[in-house]
Amino acid sequence: MSELRLNVVTKEWVIIAPERASRPYEHNGTKKEPPPQFVSTCPFCPGNEAMTTAEVFRTDGKNGQWATRAVTNKFPVLSNGTAEPEHRHEGLMHTVDGFGIHEVIVETPRHDQATARMPVSHLRTIIEAYRNRYNACRSDPRIAHVVLFKNHGTGAGTSLIHPHSQLIATPVISYQVRDRIRTMEDHLALYGECVLCRMICEEISQAARILYLNSSFVALIPYAAVSRFHIWLFPLRHMARFGDISDDEIVDMADALRAVMAQLYYGLGNPDFNYLIRSAPRTCTEEEFHWYLSIVPRIGQAAGFELGSGIYVNPSYPEESAEFLRSVSIPDDEGPG
Repeated sequence: MSELRLNVVTKEWVIIAPERASRPYEHNGTKKEPPPQFVSTCPFCPGNEAMTTAEVFRTDGKNGQWATRAVTNKFPVLSNGTAEPEHRHEGLMHTVDGFGIHEVIVETPRHDQATARMPVSHLRTIIEAYRNRYNACRSDPRIAHVVLFKNHGTGAGTSLIHPHSQLIATPVISYQVRDRIRTMEDHLALYGECVLCRMICEEISQAARILYLNSSFVALIPYAAVSRFHIWLFPLRHMARFGDISDDEIVDMADALRAVMAQLYYGLGNPDFNYLIRSAPRTCTEEEFHWYLSIVPRIGQAAGFELGSGIYVNPSYPEESAEFLRSVSIPDDEGPG
């Protein structure tokens, strides 16, 4: 039987309708064939560094090779070419110069290395690169909000196979982000607590939707997940901004991220996915937000009802989806695959 559940973070209703689809374990995809280790025409493969734009960050690897590198995006949605972005208003028409920062973080020299099969030590290096670039952008007083994200697969919007993430920093804060902050502010004002800290405690206590837990991070499928296998990865320590993560917490984040990405990789056949770090914008106080990483496998899409009502339909109970992912057999070996 279906039911409606309220997402306490977004205040959005979700319809859980298991009769709309088969059970989660009947939706395993066919594992994709891995790409080659090196592609001569790929701008992110080693030896092709001249194909990219200016490098802004690099982590050294073994044998004189880089481990990760960050470059400015060759086709940026926003560009850092304005001393101070101008805001213009004419009646109801509001415009801001297209100022911002758009970078690509090349995660590994290997063209074929899946996140789910990266060594935890290398994921730690990637997250350290994230922190470096986040804080570099955050320090610019013209920047209001920084978003880190990864698109994997054509269904998630990627145009290059080589493992990479992106960062876009904007001079404005979107309505979606401001609305989410208002929701958290309301809970803080009413109950004197962070709604996400409260949710994390309740989820750990119930355990039904937990995917992975270590000393600093918890991964779970939320009670009112908007889609099948939608995953949130939270730091247990309250932090408004991702850039404040400690070195020890980076180790635990890498461990937890590797675990849940492996569950998706082996359980769903390496699905297309997006993940993104939701972090507080400049104007937000430390008490008003709790950053987290959201993972969205692209195994379904919004249809007319969702677009027309804003109410999403999830065809599986989050508890069953979590149970399935916890049951996935994951090999011990770490490789590129």
